[in-house]
Amino acid sequence: MDKKSSSPFLRNALICVLLAVIGLGVFAFIRDGSSPTLTLSPQGEVASFNTDFTLKIAAKHIGLKKLSASLSQDGKTVDFLEHAFVGKPMEHTEVFRLPREAAFKEGPAELTIVVRTHSLLSFLGRGKVLVVRKLTLDLTPPRVTLNQGVHNVNQGGSGAVSFSVSKPVQRVGVAVGEHFFPAYLQKGNDYFCFFAMPHDMAPADFKPRVIVRDLAGNEATQTLYVYAIPKDFKFDRLTVSDEFLNDKMTQYSSQYPQEQSPLDIYKRVNNDLRKQNLGELQRIGQDTANATLWSGPFLRLPNAAGRAGFGDQRDYFYNGMKIDHQTHMGVDLASLANAPVPAANDGRVVLAEFFGIYGNCVIIDHGLGLQSLYSHLDSMDVAKGAEVKKGQFIGKTGTTGLAGGDHLHFGILISGVQVSPVEWWDEHWIKDNVLRHLNKQ
Repeated sequence: MDKKSSSPFLRNALICVLLAVIGLGVFAFIRDGSSPTLTLSPQGEVASFNTDFTLKIAAKHIGLKKLSASLSQDGKTVDFLEHAFVGKPMEHTEVFRLPREAAFKEGPAELTIVVRTHSLLSFLGRGKVLVVRKLTLDLTPPRVTLNQGVHNVNQGGSGAVSFSVSKPVQRVGVAVGEHFFPAYLQKGNDYFCFFAMPHDMAPADFKPRVIVRDLAGNEATQTLYVYAIPKDFKFDRLTVSDEFLNDKMTQYSSQYPQEQSPLDIYKRVNNDLRKQNLGELQRIGQDTANATLWSGPFLRLPNAAGRAGFGDQRDYFYNGMKIDHQTHMGVDLASLANAPVPAANDGRVVLAEFFGIYGNCVIIDHGLGLQSLYSHLDSMDVAKGAEVKKGQFIGKTGTTGLAGGDHLHFGILISGVQVSPVEWWDEHWIKDNVLRHLNKQ
């Protein structure tokens, strides 16, 4: 082959190679896309060895390769997190805490996080993100000072406490078993907290603790010394009739279309729906004012006879066979049919609708986690968000929900936990157990 014929061949070959290189570069550029995204929370600048950091990483198309983190202070750096990814994941969430090293003390520090991806252009600096977060290490737990007062709590009843905290906090309240009752900062810079002793908790197991966690994650606890008063709850035997089932279960048939009989629907309602409603009460209990909206003893339905009480243990029978067991978590009050129902105290309506086993139901928030519940209403004269005054009529008694006859099911809740309403009708009890703490504010 002469030089003339070989020159175009070489030129074309070089052009093909150049185009291939350019194509590979364009492919790598497009494939790599943008740098990985990184989100680190919490966003605050104060941290401790108890701070739970959450790192969320995403790398579209190319996958994650490596994650590392280090903490630096006064010229000393400690590498404490090293993660090599398998399988090129596109997303990853890492939860971590800072290393407990003796060299680190309170004061400024730097947290450095480096994320690398499987970028084809890593030699150009692509596929890498570096984040440096300036922190202030706070290693001193907050101090809790309790305001002394009477701490006698009835089984199934309410309690109250006030206390001061030495520094700003992000979580504060009283823990009782699995329940946490939030505390609320008041005008005097003290915290006030309603808490409860669940009806099914043995007095020996009732050990409430104040728990506070500061902005850095340092936590402190303080045991509340209380005298737990045991209560005996009544046992009832209730017969479920076909007349009751045929009359009541039409309210719930659309929720359980797979059930074939009123009895099967009833079993689902009395168990599953009841549990669902109890969970919803916990959520509603968080919709509360951070100030006291009420004053004085709570009103009782006028001229009403007491029927079932709080904490009554109920066995349910159908055709002589036991089909269920539940606890009655309020007080049933019977007056005339469709009797006007007054608001027990000042507050704000946080629920006014058909509410599961409770039928037509109104819940009023009185602030600081304290709420009152009115159920089985025939009609409701208030709407969610309305402000009401003590004695204002909010509806009429009825038979909606699982009511066997016209009455008012009245309840009191502390942060969604149902407690005995009887205490809240007692002015003397309120003065001794609540106001002595509120008046310290």
